[in-house]
Amino acid sequence: MRAFLERWLPSPTTASRREQLRAAAGALCGLLITALLSHFLLPPGAAIYMVAPMGASAVLLFALPASPLAQPWSAIGGNVVSGLVGVACVRWCGDALSLPLLGALATGLAIAAMFVTRCLHPPGGAMALTTVIGGPVVHAAGFGFVLSTVLVNTVVLVAMAILYNNLTGRRYPHTQQAAHPNPHGTADKVPTVRLGFRPEDLDAVLKQHNQVLDISRDDLESLFMQTEQRAYQRRFGIIHCADIMSRDIVSAEFGTSLEEAWQQLRSHRLTALPVLNRARRVIGIVTQSDFLEHGGLDDYSGIRQQLHRFLRKTGVSHSEKAEVVGQIMTQHPSTARVDTPIVDVVPLMADSGFHHILIVDEEQRFAGIITQSDLVAALYESRFAEAAA
Repeated sequence: MRAFLERWLPSPTTASRREQLRAAAGALCGLLITALLSHFLLPPGAAIYMVAPMGASAVLLFALPASPLAQPWSAIGGNVVSGLVGVACVRWCGDALSLPLLGALATGLAIAAMFVTRCLHPPGGAMALTTVIGGPVVHAAGFGFVLSTVLVNTVVLVAMAILYNNLTGRRYPHTQQAAHPNPHGTADKVPTVRLGFRPEDLDAVLKQHNQVLDISRDDLESLFMQTEQRAYQRRFGIIHCADIMSRDIVSAEFGTSLEEAWQQLRSHRLTALPVLNRARRVIGIVTQSDFLEHGGLDDYSGIRQQLHRFLRKTGVSHSEKAEVVGQIMTQHPSTARVDTPIVDVVPLMADSGFHHILIVDEEQRFAGIITQSDLVAALYESRFAEAAA
């Protein structure tokens, strides 16, 4: 019997205690401020300044801010459209139908209207029902009740959700992100989606599934991609950045002259130099592209003379021309830790167009560098080892 009952229970939530408290505190603050502001903003004669479905909206806006059902248009449009449908049903069918039938009709029509207007919001069903069973006060206010109380309540609650979620580290509104944009601006797909799971596969499966999912498409795609990476780790074993990185690295400091940095790049046949401070912590990276960009070398006519002028010191204390590496380097470059699995580095290098990833230790000090060649060699070795086994 216990096993039978457990099958009907939902799976335990994966949200941490901190996330659960964040959502609960957000709903508390959001509903409290919504009630206070609505009481202040609505006319003094308003008999009702807060409606019960706002509690259901708060669950979505603060606990599920990434849900398509919780986005601003879904919340505002869903509540207002459903409220208008409920009022219309009372006005036009109230005398002909019993209250239970009228409530069911209003809720069903509200769901259909939300589908049509692309603002499906579960509390909208409760909003339609509220306008039907709300009694004489709500019936007398009619459409004005929806366009005042319901609209003000929802707009204030959504504004609070935008403020609170972003202050606590949650992206809201959760707009659809471009799926794996190519950093080079071309039409080619990024490397990690050319094999295996593809976005069009997800589109086909979602169409076949033919149900509304309480998760955005881009989040679902991201979850599938991360699942593939973890499966790859389990299949081929875990290779860490420390296993494949180069350790004896030529580096520069903020005050290294441009001429010296360029000579290091050329003499060691490098394309990038990590820029470190005295504590050997990464403060930037300087690449050949930085020299070309800041040296105005996009015009290839007379490039030798332009490069010579750019590298040569001006000899004055104040100059508009860059003199040292720190003035042209890319600040805050992407880094990975020595214990990061290389499968987590693959999307960073393959999809973002990075040719180098700087590796730091547990104290955030520079430990080495991984290039695309290092990554290709490691992946080749893992596949070769699998074939041999």
